[in-house]
Amino acid sequence: MFREMRRFKQQISTEECIRILKEQPRGVLSMIGDQGFPYGIPLDHWYDEKSGHIYFHCAKDGHKMDAIQKCNKVGYCVYDKGYRKTGEWALNINSVVIFGKINIVEDEAKKREICIEISKKFTDDEAYIAKEMESAFGRVCCLELVVEHMTGKLVNEA
Repeated sequence: MFREMRRFKQQISTEECIRILKEQPRGVLSMIGDQGFPYGIPLDHWYDEKSGHIYFHCAKDGHKMDAIQKCNKVGYCVYDKGYRKTGEWALNINSVVIFGKINIVEDEAKKREICIEISKKFTDDEAYIAKEMESAFGRVCCLELVVEHMTGKLVNEA
């Protein structure tokens, strides 16, 4: 159903993909937008190890929500900061590409968990998180990406 990676020698393990998803705070979510044009936007995410799903928080309406309601098949790409080998100019980057279906999270407890876990990727200030939850939670929509296919690759820019 999904293509095999063409440059398979650069493929990284599922465990490495999960590490990247857990450590990196954001990626680019791609959807089918207006008039069939691709629509990709950067989003913060949380990878839930228990379910293997990826979660996002966002506004309740807009281009992204319209696109998802028309077609919930999406792609998501995350990459790390990379590294340079000593004496080399080329950057080595690990990337993860995911295909799946995205759904709106309706469960209030799950939505709270998602918002808190995403916030923890940026701060450990519990008072700040509580204040944000108090003031903004009512305006938040949460999305769940159910992973159908995931691959990762180490790319050298040279």
